[in-house]
Amino acid sequence: MVAASWAEAEFRDIDLGDRRLNRRAVLLAESLAKNPSASIPSACGGWAETAAAYRFLSQDRLEWHDILTPHWQCAAERMRACEVVLCIQDTTELDFDGKATAGLGPLSYEAQRGMYLHPTYAVTPAREPLGVLDAWMWAREPKGADGKRAGLKESTRWIEGYERVAEQALAMPATRLV
Repeated sequence: MVAASWAEAEFRDIDLGDRRLNRRAVLLAESLAKNPSASIPSACGGWAETAAAYRFLSQDRLEWHDILTPHWQCAAERMRACEVVLCIQDTTELDFDGKATAGLGPLSYEAQRGMYLHPTYAVTPAREPLGVLDAWMWAREPKGADGKRAGLKESTRWIEGYERVAEQALAMPATRLV
């Protein structure tokens, strides 16, 4: 019996509604993990794999959290095996300036285009990564004529992240989440 790859193990419970999509998620995770800073074409190593990756990513019926759900479940399993887990939140800009992509919003400067990502990472006190517990992704609304931005206050993401950690803590009483 051949041992499963890390991606097969991590995404063993993925259910995107089609076995082919499930398999593509695993293959894409493996390709991107081999060279995390590479573009999709560079990571995929050929036109057929690149086209398949873009077809996968353009699925209208898939959301990013559908793909991450199995990882979140595996991260929770790893956390349950620890006495203490550090839950670290931060926000980062995903800068797509110069790209003609729908759904982007302003970043630090109103002319920059991109999205924001606010994940909560789980790590042991010895710095062993356990996974991503939660994530919020959004595009800012442009500022109105009054100079104010519509939509939720971005500081809400910190509270929501804390609430997800508190929910996790209820499900794993033997683990101290910090």
